[in-house]
Amino acid sequence: MALSSEEIERYARHIVLMGVGGPGQQRLKAARVLVIGAGGLGSPVLQYLAAAGIGRLGIVDDDEVSLSNLQRQVLHGTDDLGRLKVDSAAEAIARLNPHVEVTKHLLRLDADNARELVRDYDLVADGSDNFETRYAVSDACFHERKPLVTAAVGTFDASLTTLRPFEVATSGTPNPTYRCLFPEPPPAGLVPACAEAGVLGALTGMVGAMMALEIIREIVGFGEGLVGRLLLMDTRAMRFETVRYGWDPENPLNGNVNSM
Repeated sequence: MALSSEEIERYARHIVLMGVGGPGQQRLKAARVLVIGAGGLGSPVLQYLAAAGIGRLGIVDDDEVSLSNLQRQVLHGTDDLGRLKVDSAAEAIARLNPHVEVTKHLLRLDADNARELVRDYDLVADGSDNFETRYAVSDACFHERKPLVTAAVGTFDASLTTLRPFEVATSGTPNPTYRCLFPEPPPAGLVPACAEAGVLGALTGMVGAMMALEIIREIVGFGEGLVGRLLLMDTRAMRFETVRYGWDPENPLNGNVNSM
């Protein structure tokens, strides 16, 4: 997909970058990425993907901007209070990069609509804040064979991984699914909501930017991705570590007995 003269100037620092270059930038322009949530994680994901020149961004959110969002949801401003997040986010992206096409999905993703939503995109970034949505997104991406970058944040900690369970690892076994990593959701009440426990605003910005970086790496194809690796972040100690996880033959998606 050819770049205009304006795009060549806009993305000049990518084009001269070893490992990206003109072909990589063209792949970014041709890509279609669905972002689940336009909140704490979705805001920086959308900002950096738009700035990077992703050709089409889909935004899934059914919420409105509230004052308590603005401590971390930096895509929105005070003048956006009461507006739909998909509208506010689309306008912010248009100001940042008019070359990016935005599709707004004003709804809450669930198990009934997830497959239809992800089907029209090349990759998915999940910035949702609950396990029900994460399972629905990851199951849909498995069935529709779409790579998924998914992250979660706590009060001062976070995690990030990439899922391609529809492919086979070099070991000959399938890549792990989200259900290999988290077979069951935690008991109700064990993980407090953001409104109850709080969250460090800058943490969501850092993790969202890393999600965008992982999406870009998946599209352009440089470096070692996070498939089968879970990146853990503890901002109280500024400690980062990566743990490996593998395929569970008992998982219901690509396990030995497929029950879903």
